[in-house]
Amino acid sequence: MATIKALMTYHETDVNMAMDALASAFTIAKTQISKTESKKPFKDTVSQYFTSLLSNTSTGLPNDPPSMSMPQSSGGVASPTSFLPNAVLRAHVVKAECCLLMGILQMTQESVVAYLKCGLNIRKAYNSYSIVWQEYKRMGQEYVKYMDKNTVSGVQFGIGAVHLMLSSMPPKILKIFSVFGWKSDKQLGFALLKLCLEGRGVRAPLASLTLLAYYSVLTSFAPQVYSKDMLNPAIECLLDAQNNHPNSCFFLFFAARMARVARNIPLSNQSFMFAAESSRGEWAEVAMKQMADYEVGFNLALQLDWENALKYFQQLVIEKYWSPAFSKYFLGACHEMLGQRTEAILAFAEVVSLVKGGEEKAKGTYIDSYVLKKVEYFQKSGYQDIDFSLPALEVLLVMNMLSHMEKEKLEKCLKLVQDTLTVIYEREKMEYTIRLRELVPTVAPPDYCEQRAVLLLMKASILNSLERFDETIAHLNWILDHKDSIKEENWVVPFAYWECGVTSWGLGNYRKSRKLWQMAMSYTKYEFEYRLAVRLSLALSKCDEVGITQAKMHETEGSTTNGRKRMPLLHAIP
Repeated sequence: MATIKALMTYHETDVNMAMDALASAFTIAKTQISKTESKKPFKDTVSQYFTSLLSNTSTGLPNDPPSMSMPQSSGGVASPTSFLPNAVLRAHVVKAECCLLMGILQMTQESVVAYLKCGLNIRKAYNSYSIVWQEYKRMGQEYVKYMDKNTVSGVQFGIGAVHLMLSSMPPKILKIFSVFGWKSDKQLGFALLKLCLEGRGVRAPLASLTLLAYYSVLTSFAPQVYSKDMLNPAIECLLDAQNNHPNSCFFLFFAARMARVARNIPLSNQSFMFAAESSRGEWAEVAMKQMADYEVGFNLALQLDWENALKYFQQLVIEKYWSPAFSKYFLGACHEMLGQRTEAILAFAEVVSLVKGGEEKAKGTYIDSYVLKKVEYFQKSGYQDIDFSLPALEVLLVMNMLSHMEKEKLEKCLKLVQDTLTVIYEREKMEYTIRLRELVPTVAPPDYCEQRAVLLLMKASILNSLERFDETIAHLNWILDHKDSIKEENWVVPFAYWECGVTSWGLGNYRKSRKLWQMAMSYTKYEFEYRLAVRLSLALSKCDEVGITQAKMHETEGSTTNGRKRMPLLHAIP
């Protein structure tokens, strides 16, 4: 419960409380295990540790270490006395789950040191889960006599969650984890979590939440490639969860996220409000209310209802949810979209103090870095150049939320972007006119490459969301042709490669998409690097799936001779 709350709020106090609770549970479980292990010969304990540490299988599941090969009965089945007691197995699962949850909390901090700590905790978790899994396999069909179903549920959830979590990480982060000697298997993760769900053990609800969180990540980070394929499995998982937990605010929350993916924003808003309402009087009441308000605020922005959106973000600033600096920036962006320039400037002016005031506690986040840089950029020109920006739509762009917008609203956004591009053109025309009339003018030559690049990227993203893929090519080529001139907005070029990949994907050129997304992955040190890296990793994984499918299709086509299909070769049959 403490971990879930910390993942909802990201408040330092909530994170510390969760880490303390997990550390205490870990110590208790470790103590219980040590009471049993102290009776074993030292060499057996060391052998088991190193075998577990070095085990690496093609299936992604733990091997049976030699030290676990206990005496067998005359019938060839392991003797019941050779199995670890259920209480000890349960303690191993508790210990492993503590490490897993600590790792997840550290992963959300998005720093190299945090990822390294996360990797160490995931390694510890996998080692403990391995011990239980090995015992489970040795017990065979009679495991129910020696191990309760909740312990089985725990180990299925744990190994499944580890594999699914690692499969969604970008290659740069996986390099840290590869040091520990094993690889992730997404399909195994799905299979184990579904087994856990079907078993209806103690970890079945968490298995549902993990699957829904994974579907939500896929469809929100890379909706262009995953929405069509993942929406139905997500809905099936939701229906199952709501049948078993009809009053759970968490499943209502994910239902709202899926409604947004389906571009049903009114239903999404209603579900978020129901989620907040159903949590009243419960331990997650405040956290769920804030999280729902944040999502509803974005939904209103997707409907271009800037007036009501800013009310939600104003409240989030007061409550200091997640990043107050970001909420204040988006509040100012909403004012700007409404033409309220004075209110926008006042809001932007407060962003600097909110970021710098929070740096002592949290060293700033990627989103704080982005909004601070944007405000300082506006301040350089005394907010005169803000006419060449659409700050609220830019946030929706970097969050990859334009794909969730309804067609009518996308058309309005397209007009807004085109009108802003026209403003840049008119300013350039005016400044060039001065240079025709005045010798050595004091005014510098016009240079709005950065602003034009952002707007063209926005336009390309909107056109991709409208599935007008052919129309994006010229705009994206302009950005890449001028990439050496784009210095301040250093996130634009890798994001442009992402949109290029989306365009190619929409046109059916999957190989080109893969190549372009790999090029985007080569860029580093920009504000949204981690967020885009996750998106690219998920998209490249989808490319691999499509490549395998196409290869199988070619094999099938190759087995057709003279218009008749041949039977597969015998050696190809397992």
